[in-house]
Amino acid sequence: MAGQGKAEHYQALVDMGSNGIRFSISDLSPPSARVMPTIYQGRCAISLYDAQYESGKKVSIPQTMINGVLAALLQFKRTCEDFRVRNDRVRAVATEATRNAINSDDFRRQIEAATGWRVEMLAKEEEGRIGAMGVASSFESIRGLVLDLGGGSVQITWMISDGGEVKTDPKGAVSFPYGAAALMMRLGEVGIEGNDALGEEISSNFEKALRDLDMPESLLKDAEDEGGLTIYLSGGGFRGWGYILMSLHSISPYPIPIINGFRVPKSSFLPNLEEYSDLESTFRISSRRASQVPAITFLIRALTRSIPSISYIHFAQGGIREGLLLSSLPATIRAQSPLVAATQTCAPVSTSSLLRILRDLIPQRKVPDICPPKTLTSPAFLTSIVHLLYAHASFPKDIRAAAALRSTTTGLLGNAHGLGHIDRAYLAIVLCERWGGELSPIDEAFSSSIEELAGPKASWWAKYIGRAAAGIGDVFPAGTVRDGEEDLVRVEAHWGTEEKKGGVKSTVDVVLSTAIEGVQGAALEWGHGLEKVGKKKHWVGGRDGWGIKVKTIVEAWKG
Repeated sequence: MAGQGKAEHYQALVDMGSNGIRFSISDLSPPSARVMPTIYQGRCAISLYDAQYESGKKVSIPQTMINGVLAALLQFKRTCEDFRVRNDRVRAVATEATRNAINSDDFRRQIEAATGWRVEMLAKEEEGRIGAMGVASSFESIRGLVLDLGGGSVQITWMISDGGEVKTDPKGAVSFPYGAAALMMRLGEVGIEGNDALGEEISSNFEKALRDLDMPESLLKDAEDEGGLTIYLSGGGFRGWGYILMSLHSISPYPIPIINGFRVPKSSFLPNLEEYSDLESTFRISSRRASQVPAITFLIRALTRSIPSISYIHFAQGGIREGLLLSSLPATIRAQSPLVAATQTCAPVSTSSLLRILRDLIPQRKVPDICPPKTLTSPAFLTSIVHLLYAHASFPKDIRAAAALRSTTTGLLGNAHGLGHIDRAYLAIVLCERWGGELSPIDEAFSSSIEELAGPKASWWAKYIGRAAAGIGDVFPAGTVRDGEEDLVRVEAHWGTEEKKGGVKSTVDVVLSTAIEGVQGAALEWGHGLEKVGKKKHWVGGRDGWGIKVKTIVEAWKG
């Protein structure tokens, strides 16, 4: 049962969609409100869309179906009471299936009479706006086209989201009746002989939508520079498609079983599924979702014909629920980095001082081809490392590295909303190396998959940063830099060179100096750890793999 102090920040939501009714309770208390931690989540597998059709004709939602909905809502009402959610912190919202129901008014009256909750009807335009906010919640920033696939419709708009500010087409999203369930019905009606005409209709409508969308010049410039538009997909149908692509990924098994933040290039977006017959055995694919795959495939083919220039496709978990939650947060919280917000509760006392040391251990000058990826050295990413520097200190030594490695998928950050798969992979490698990187065989296989996802250069730099973080943890084991000692540990890192048989090779040259009595031994170990990651036998891929030699100088001086 929830404590009364936290319960005042709980927000309960009922999302009455076309394919199911979703229930959730989220904790919006600081400092982690930006990632909207979910403390309860449930789903009632009632399709309000399917319930309104009999033999292809539209009918009222049957009373037996309404009774099932009322029973599920009353059960959730008890759950809210058990979590001590205030009644004014419960919202019930309904979208297209309820909005278009013949007996919509009576349906909603029965719900209010049974539960005391008034169902908010989202207009089509508002549904598009809230859905877009849900997608915005799923990433730190967004620049591209956003598509949301429901049971009855698919919506398309453009979005630029950065620093908590979300911009979309002022006219709202363009909506078409090509939702997964609706398109299945259309395909059944037209038969095989009508497929071509229906496909042309969908492609033509998408092309018209792209012309009508008032897309900013900056997005068109992005597409020109990056080889195509970036697409963000949300909604159950698209998420199911994402899980199928995940199961077909070249990295097998794919190491991050979280749909949010998964991405593929256009070349992998439409695989040949003719030999992929056992869809229902795929992770997170229900029998209902498997039955919709032909319709979703049909829609995606039409989409790729109408948007020929696509670079990457990103999958988002965020939908109506997440959009409503994000919209309720102040702009200052929406502007926070999900990585920083998700790790803030673990932050050590002297975060700012430790962050300065970590930042100074990374060469600042950008050297083409060998400098670390921008994500690895971003302020948000480095801050999250410092926040998690001691998160696994209480674990047995045998499993610290393994627990840290898996913390971004099934551990501490598994429920953190808004992180991309690259963020999770990079951070996993850093944290594993922070605790020495020694793994059992079962964890070695997972580590190899994570490194394959990150790529050799990024993996090596993540290990270097992990070793740098390990040294900080050894010198300051409590995460506290004492008053007056802020300047008594000085570090610097810069690029150097070394003559080799094959020519001049770049090196990372590090100087560690301290005037704090009693830590010189830890400083020496710090230097040895950094040099170790630069030795060829520890390069990513082995001696012929990727890495850079690290040279260190450890100095002691009197403060």
